[in-house]
Amino acid sequence: MPTYDPIVEACMPNLENLKKQAKLVLRWHRERHYPVAAQIRALLPRFSNLPDSEILAAPFKLSDAQELVARQHGFTGWQALRAGLSATSRKPKSSLSKASIVGAEPHLFVTDILRSCGFFQDQLGFSLVFRYGEPPYYAQVGRDAARLNLRCVQAPVIQPALRDREALLSVSMTVATAAEIKLLFLEFQSAGAAFHQTLQRQPWGASNFIVKDPDGNLLLFAGPVDHQGAGAKLP
Repeated sequence: MPTYDPIVEACMPNLENLKKQAKLVLRWHRERHYPVAAQIRALLPRFSNLPDSEILAAPFKLSDAQELVARQHGFTGWQALRAGLSATSRKPKSSLSKASIVGAEPHLFVTDILRSCGFFQDQLGFSLVFRYGEPPYYAQVGRDAARLNLRCVQAPVIQPALRDREALLSVSMTVATAAEIKLLFLEFQSAGAAFHQTLQRQPWGASNFIVKDPDGNLLLFAGPVDHQGAGAKLP
């Protein structure tokens, strides 16, 4: 299942494409596609406190879908988007010579979606982006710029003893400063997270630690070394 946002495009599309996107959002709502409920909740304030089931059961018109598309493109509403498109169309267009990859979303294989979502929310401070299926078998969690996709499987994909022995990572996430990696470690420690490796300085110039999720997936968190306090003891 693709997890990128199909409404966002690399450049501003024309009005006809936007109209088609709004109609697609409307159809998704009518067909009760759970990922669109997360988009509606995030972008339309009147739905912000509703769970997926109530959003998909609520009245949802084409004008609502158009407002969602407009907000995705940074406008307050459909009329503002139309005005913005009109202004953009009068500017000289530059040719696109190379595509840019704007993100990566690792997939973690888990045996219980609800348990995994709870772990990431309660112990690692992530938020639920969306959950799909009844019962759920796919979900996405996010914190700041990080996005992780959770896929339900019946049994471990990697042999647990091999994963632990070789420290086979499922994902690597980074912070910008030495102070932040220490704060993150202390935050997770106080929340009761299980560690495969506690915070350590590495010879290649990084400070990192590894969290183990309920399914044994190894999650690396890394940041730079504090060279000014290189002699200080890590927490």
